[in-house]
Amino acid sequence: MIGTTPDNIPDNLFRVLFEKSPGSLLMKANPPDFTIVAASDSYLRVNSLSRENVLGKGFFDVYKKDIDESDDLLARKIFNHIIRTGEKVDVPVYRFDIFEPGADVKTLHYWSFSNNPISSGNSREVSYILSTFTDITAEVKAKEAAQESEHRLLLAAEATGMAFWELTISDNAFSYSQQMAEIFGHPPGTAITLDHIRAQVHPDDMENIVIKAFQKALIEGSYFYEVRVYWPDESLHWIRTKGTVQYNKNKEPVRMLGTIVDITESKRDEIRKNDFIAMASHELKTPLTSLKAYLQLMETKLSGTTDPFVKTAVVKSGNQVNKMTALIHGFLDLSRIEPGKLKLIRTTFDICALIDEVLTESRVLSNTHSLRLESTGELTVNADRAKIGQVISNLVNNAIKYSPRGSYVILQCKANDGDVVVSVTDEGIGIKPKDQEKIFQRFYRAEEDEYRNISGFGIGLYLSSEIIQQHKGKIWVKSTEGEGSTFYFSLPVV
Repeated sequence: MIGTTPDNIPDNLFRVLFEKSPGSLLMKANPPDFTIVAASDSYLRVNSLSRENVLGKGFFDVYKKDIDESDDLLARKIFNHIIRTGEKVDVPVYRFDIFEPGADVKTLHYWSFSNNPISSGNSREVSYILSTFTDITAEVKAKEAAQESEHRLLLAAEATGMAFWELTISDNAFSYSQQMAEIFGHPPGTAITLDHIRAQVHPDDMENIVIKAFQKALIEGSYFYEVRVYWPDESLHWIRTKGTVQYNKNKEPVRMLGTIVDITESKRDEIRKNDFIAMASHELKTPLTSLKAYLQLMETKLSGTTDPFVKTAVVKSGNQVNKMTALIHGFLDLSRIEPGKLKLIRTTFDICALIDEVLTESRVLSNTHSLRLESTGELTVNADRAKIGQVISNLVNNAIKYSPRGSYVILQCKANDGDVVVSVTDEGIGIKPKDQEKIFQRFYRAEEDEYRNISGFGIGLYLSSEIIQQHKGKIWVKSTEGEGSTFYFSLPVV
């Protein structure tokens, strides 16, 4: 109950102060009339009233045309409760439409009201009720829009089978939408915990993907992975998770928000496709091997011929068979990588010596470019020698394909901060910035005219990227259009 009363303030000063206050109305506590004794300018302006038509009149006489029977009854109950108990009563949201300046019809508005008891002198008896209001139309509309947006989002998520989740990092508090249980093979409405979900993830994927993705997300702010999960019936499924990290003002991670979706069918399609590619590639190897053997026999038989066309035809045929064989091996490796079947056979070796071997082989197959190695001596790595050789060969072959005859292809092999960094530099046509972002994607090829006549399916760089990533290394490119490109990869030094 408010002790300071208008009786203690000079009338003129009280009137000036009150009339300039934000939306306020002062009424006597004299039910049933509740006579209005003071009104602020802003109150009158909002309600399109004049002071002369308000002062001395009862509250319900002034508003009898604007409030219905239920609102009239609610207001009387509030006022009488204040008089009886001396307690303040707030009305958080109330709709009362008003005329905007220059408008012919009322527009929708929402208000919050605070009704405070005021006593006179030392008496605890409530003598006045002070009602103040705040226009909350914008806040209510924003909340309604947010609720509508959330409703639409939930409908879209339900239609696509997507689930939403939120994780508080400090205490692992986990909340989720109702689709989460179904994505993990549980009946709708089943209560599941973060521990339940993690227990269903394939152990290898949990260790090698989920934990690492989580640690990476805390630093970089984005969360993404695709993993295998086991349903309660022991069937194997795939899920994809995307999320983002929220930080506090100290840039500490506090919360993760994201989505999760079942991608089992698309993954099964990929596996079936890769199985087909592997089978087709394997079947093609046999006739190609026979064809290559016959060409080698022909080359031997025709070693003494003086017909230059015949010699050239046999050599070119052999080169085309070699290209086809390389493509088939690439598809076989692709089919192994997709389901995680590409196994690494690690040994310790000098990578500079391996580069020299690849260059020697490349010089035999192609004498159109000058190939040179610049190294700082022996550099030892622990890796799959054949797979790393394949990466180097892919990069060298690309450099030859995309640069003019007679130009240089320079390889460097150096130690840098605990890593071996290998680079392949050409003097070719270069790569546009928009293509550099996608060049390591599977089957990606630039669409410009200068690339159209160059053979390939866009899998060499993808395979190279996957092999380097499985070695916990990095691969990247720097290029200037029209000046050439440099491809890099790094591996830890032993």
